[in-house]
Amino acid sequence: MEVTAQQVAEWMVAEIKFKGIVYQSDVIAYVKSHFGEEFVFVNENGNASLSKEVKKAFRKLHGGKIAWDRDGFSWGWT
Repeated sequence: MEVTAQQVAEWMVAEIKFKGIVYQSDVIAYVKSHFGEEFVFVNENGNASLSKEVKKAFRKLHGGKIAWDRDGFSWGWT
């Protein structure tokens, strides 16, 4: 079965809701190993990032209930 960006985003929302805070490095590592490399890329700053499709689905799903902490490189449930 092929994994979709929507499924990756659903996992992220569930994980953040459960843990409260998740770090980008942990999310990237999990997504790469459990969903596939196609959902991760290296951005212009040289950092691993989630694909645009995953980020778009993720934003739609959480509807403002999850915040990005730029300093801590993490997402948190609000």
